[in-house]
This record gives sequence, C-alpha cells and structure tokens, in this order.
Amino acid sequence: MKSKSSPYIQRVEEHKSVGHRGRLRERFLQGGLNSFLDYEIVELLLTLGTPRKDCKPMAKEAIKKFRGLRAVLDASFEELQEVKGIGPSNAFGLKLFQAVSERHAKEQIFEKVILDSPKAIYNYLQKSIGREKKENFVLLSLDTRNNLIKISNISVGTLNASLVHPREVFEPAIRNSATQVVLAHNHPAGNPEPSEEDEVVTRQLVDAGKILGIPVIDHVIVASNSYFSFASKCPDIFRPIV
Repeated sequence: MKSKSSPYIQRVEEHKSVGHRGRLRERFLQGGLNSFLDYEIVELLLTLGTPRKDCKPMAKEAIKKFRGLRAVLDASFEELQEVKGIGPSNAFGLKLFQAVSERHAKEQIFEKVILDSPKAIYNYLQKSIGREKKENFVLLSLDTRNNLIKISNISVGTLNASLVHPREVFEPAIRNSATQVVLAHNHPAGNPEPSEEDEVVTRQLVDAGKILGIPVIDHVIVASNSYFSFASKCPDIFRPIV
C-alpha cells in the first residue's frame, strides 16, 4: 500500500488541484466574480503565487481569521502570513490585487468626480490613502460645482505644520485654477479623531486660503472604516475673517 506521502499520491493531488483552479479561472472568464463565494475569490488570488498546492483550505482559513473578504484584501503582508499555509510566495496574488487597486484609485481619470459632501470625499479617498501605513496629506482641487480637478500629494509622514507650508499646499491649487479646495489626510491607526496638531494645521491653512481667495471648504481625516469632517464638526474654523 502506498503512503499518502508517496510521489504517486502527490501527483494525483497536484493534478486535482490544477484541475480545480482551472475550473475557477474558467468560471471567472465566463461570468466574472458574481457567482463566487468570498473564499473562492481569495483562493483564486492565492493560486497566482502557488504553482501546485491546493489553496482552498488557506482561503477559507483567511476568511475565518479576518472575518470577511474586505479585511483579507486589506490585510498587511505580515498579517496574511499568520494564516496557516500562506507564506511570502503565495501571498503574491493578494498583494498584487492591493497594489493594482491602489494604483487604479490614484490614477483614475477625474472627470465627473463630484465631491459635494464629507461622505463623498471619504468614499473617494478610502481606497487610495485609507490603506496607507503612513500619514498621507493630500489636496483636492475643485471647481465651483465641486467637480474634482486634481488630487495632489503634499506630504507623507506625521502631519505637522512645518511639513505643510501654505506655499506648498496652495501651489497646485493655483496651477490647476481651483476655485476651492479640500484638505485630507489619513490616520493609519484607524481612529479618525483629530489631534491638536491636526486642528492647528487646519486653522492655518483655512486662514491662508481666505487670504489667497481659494477657500478651504473642509479637512477630512480618513481612517480605514470611518472619517472625521472638520467642516461638519468644527464649523467655527471656516467662518469668514472680519
């Protein structure tokens, strides 16, 4: 009797695995992801970096550990490797998906992107800076109808008044003929509540915008699952200078 570790058994298992992943890919090519369960999507991505091994058990374990597809796709490289069976190589597909999603969000064409509420701003930025591990401070240049003209990266790192001088912040707004702007940055720790430094920077830049004639209409702090709007929570900051 052949043992389960024999080359024959291994070849049979590899053949079954290859056939299964081939069927998964064919399903995707025929109908997209509409008929896929969450674990099957993770399984499909894991196969990109796993030549022969059956990915179904680790995909199910990942969904169980992170409690859902979105959390799996947002997990860091280190967190993914906490799942039994997932290592540096077969995490490739998941990390590739994250990188492509982030690139698409950052480089998508901005036509007809209307940012007329804090929620709309949060939804737009959540995929681009909401997943970053460092604080990213960005400027959203808008026209009079709240259409996005351009998003500009101002600084990376802990938000500090010395890092976001009004000259650097408003230069892209002037260059892009913005009539109004929105400030935004992310909190990697997940808590959107502003720090004292966040408020200091907001007041400084709101006052600068009033002087330049390019009003700052909001400063939105983006976290992974929530946000904070200075315009909604601290409207006194945005009152006209008298």
